[in-house]
Amino acid sequence: MSYGRGRRDRGQVALEYLGFLPILILIALAAVQLGLVAYAVQQAGTAARAGARSASLDEGAEGACQNAVSSWLADGTSCASASLGDEVQVTSSVTIPSVIPGIGDFGQAHRTATMPVDH
Repeated sequence: MSYGRGRRDRGQVALEYLGFLPILILIALAAVQLGLVAYAVQQAGTAARAGARSASLDEGAEGACQNAVSSWLADGTSCASASLGDEVQVTSSVTIPSVIPGIGDFGQAHRTATMPVDH
């Protein structure tokens, strides 16, 4: 009698697992999205520093910003520079990608770097 009961319990555990699977997938996607946000912020910092370095040498910031980020983020990257007398300040913006395209707009990551102008 207990043998039949154990078989039914195994089937119930399988159904409970299948019910919990979407929650596990959602948690995994959230973790990946959090990693993409952190990566985009890091890339924005890299772009700002590269743009500021290039602008301080009077070579322009935009091209250096684009070249400093990963190729799959370069299309969503822009830089704005401002002259502050003996310094140049560059602010970069990198669009944060979504794990599932078309779902969720995570905005942009912004970072600023300031460097002295090389005379």
